Amino acid sequence: MNETARQTAVNRRARSSVPAALAWYSQRRAVFSGGNEVDLLRGGDELFPAMCAAIAHAHHEIWLATYIYHDDEAARTVTRALAAAALRGVRVRVAMDGFGSIASLASVRAELEAAGVGVAVFRPVHGWWSWLQPGQLRRLHQKLCVVDGEIAFVGGINLIDDRLDIRHGWCEEPRLDYAVRLRGPVVAPVEQTARAMWTRAWFGRDWRDELRDMVASPAPVVRMRRLLRRVRISLQDARRGGGPGAADMRPVRAAFVVRDNLRQRRTIERSYIEALWSAGERIDLVTPYFYPGREFRRALRHAARRGVQVRLLLQGKVDYRFAALAARAVYDELLAHGVRIFEYTPAFLHAKVALVDGDWATVGSSNIDPLSLLVNLEANVMVRDRGFVTKLAAQLDAAIADSREITVPEWGAPTLWSRVRRAGVGWCALVYLRVAGATGRY
Repeated sequence: MNETARQTAVNRRARSSVPAALAWYSQRRAVFSGGNEVDLLRGGDELFPAMCAAIAHAHHEIWLATYIYHDDEAARTVTRALAAAALRGVRVRVAMDGFGSIASLASVRAELEAAGVGVAVFRPVHGWWSWLQPGQLRRLHQKLCVVDGEIAFVGGINLIDDRLDIRHGWCEEPRLDYAVRLRGPVVAPVEQTARAMWTRAWFGRDWRDELRDMVASPAPVVRMRRLLRRVRISLQDARRGGGPGAADMRPVRAAFVVRDNLRQRRTIERSYIEALWSAGERIDLVTPYFYPGREFRRALRHAARRGVQVRLLLQGKVDYRFAALAARAVYDELLAHGVRIFEYTPAFLHAKVALVDGDWATVGSSNIDPLSLLVNLEANVMVRDRGFVTKLAAQLDAAIADSREITVPEWGAPTLWSRVRRAGVGWCALVYLRVAGATGRY
């Protein structure tokens, strides 16, 4: 085969591979793949050593995206691991949110860049005038790390010590939070998303914006080549499997789901609601920030009415007073329909996890509030596996046992003040969503 024919064959394979590699993103639902390994990790005490071990064995590249990247000793263990990888020739790229990481941005960035790490800041905040820019309220809230396209970490854990709260200082007990370590086909979409977050922060544009614009371009082939060079989407992702037609659906089945402002606007919310409607025995939902929309509350109410045990674990040790006020504004409605509500008091609660019956669970960054479900960039992993759900259920049972249950007699009947408070919270949420540019009913 001559060089021209060889290049033609390569281009043909590339054109056929790109749609397959991006098939998960084309679906506005969770796309499950089989043959995965999913390990539950509790807090930074378990996550950071696991991440550092994976980073220490990296050979090619590392992608990391986070909302908070602090400079305490726990976070510095990850910083040192990333720097060491970059110094031995591994391509390391870190994206951090410009608001969430503002307290330590300068020091962390200097240390990483000194070692050759490419650091991109998502929507940096330089002063009050930064908030006048369109879309500035939409933050990078994902927590992702991918090593060599083989191992991924996804969850709700920021790069900060479990016992340190930026607003309230040091605490005796670690906050409750979770992440998962992934191997298998589900790693591919995590890697694509982490790459996209870094690219979006670095260039100011996402590869998905480029794909949309490319359709109207007079030279789409040239733009495609430029896009592939810039974002370096791996054409091997399709060979790893994970598309909607994947034949191997053996355990562990997992799906990576994002919330963004293009095609996946409400995929996480819809995935939750579908799981709630399918519940027959048990729903456990854990989140620190809870102000669900109408359809979400309706799914919870109907599940409780048809005999499903519905338990919500929310924060009892409050970090933001308005967030607690918003959650408690819907207590009346849910308690009246048989939903059980617990407030976690041993420490701050930051976990965003849920399980339904014995074979569905999710771990990720998305709260059940308007910011996460309609505004911020979020990422969750959905898991269909009884072994994993059993492990998570044991963790949640223990956490609920350490919590305080809110009962109807204790909470009392709805009053005029409670109705006014709920209306006020709803009005504030509506204004925020309109300012942030969110559309649609909630």
